[in-house]
Amino acid sequence: MDHSFIYTGNPARILFGSGKAAQLGEEIRRLGASRALLLSTPFQKTDVEAIAGTLGDLAAGVFAETTMHTPVEVTEKALSVYAASGADCLVAFGGGSTIGLGKALAYRNDAPQIVIATTYAGSEVTPILGQTERGVKTTVRGPSILPETVIYDPDLTHGLPVAMSITSGLNAIAHAVEGLYAQDRNPIASMMALEGIHALKLALPAIAGNPGDAAPRSNALYGSWLCGTVLGMVGMALHHKICHTLGGSFDLPHAETHAVMLPHTVAYTEKAVPDLLASVARLFGAPTAGEALYDFSAALGAPMSLKALGLSLDDLDRAAELATTNPYWNPRPVERQAIRDLLQRAWSGSRPD
Repeated sequence: MDHSFIYTGNPARILFGSGKAAQLGEEIRRLGASRALLLSTPFQKTDVEAIAGTLGDLAAGVFAETTMHTPVEVTEKALSVYAASGADCLVAFGGGSTIGLGKALAYRNDAPQIVIATTYAGSEVTPILGQTERGVKTTVRGPSILPETVIYDPDLTHGLPVAMSITSGLNAIAHAVEGLYAQDRNPIASMMALEGIHALKLALPAIAGNPGDAAPRSNALYGSWLCGTVLGMVGMALHHKICHTLGGSFDLPHAETHAVMLPHTVAYTEKAVPDLLASVARLFGAPTAGEALYDFSAALGAPMSLKALGLSLDDLDRAAELATTNPYWNPRPVERQAIRDLLQRAWSGSRPD
């Protein structure tokens, strides 16, 4: 087989395994830092304050006001706290929202970042920042955005609610699936994508059946790392454009939106490049990748419609207009009426055609 591609690996340091979070202080010192500002959502404030307590003088303080879609006004507030605290590095504890804030800060002040990932989002291993200002979510790439160290401690995910585990895992699968048909796809990223999807295919039903079982929690975290790494290597396409539109302009929840949209965006693109998605269909034993992902999500009890997430039927025209303005590259052309039809099916939760 004749291959022609460019491969660029992102230089993140990965610590993976039970109990690895205990090495946080060591990692702060390894980066040459001595004062970490710890970031979290309000929901995880108690957990992150406990971590700060174990760090002693290595903790410069806690900022626990992270929110979805990385609003610029929250970033500006956190920047002020960072400067006032005398911090010289960042520790993001949590999922995509907290990781996004850490990236937004580092993009502006080049602070070293450590992430302790507690969901399966995968964004911690990408040099991509998505941020929202005046109701519009945009993305930017840059070397300062990529965290220097990521700690994956499966013990910290055991309390992640089943519903959040499932949508977070489907979000990760979306990263990997788009890597299979990305304009700059390469065989290394594709291998990692399929391995990551396979790990999550096994892990998510097991978590749903027995949330306290350690093995599938570890397997899901492994899969999310691979899927996120794929997203960091290659460009995004239609799926991420639509999800960024729905999140940034309509404030829909991030992971749940990815979960709902994934079968529909895959089915849309699959018509143009069925060969590039055939491996996903085979992995799930389904005729098409779109059908496979729809049935997988439904079996897990994931949200299946944009209507259930709170999007109004009256919003679909505007969403289609926004999603087709400055579209990301996609193997199948992004046409407004076709995207409006896609959004209609996703809104009602009907099976993708």
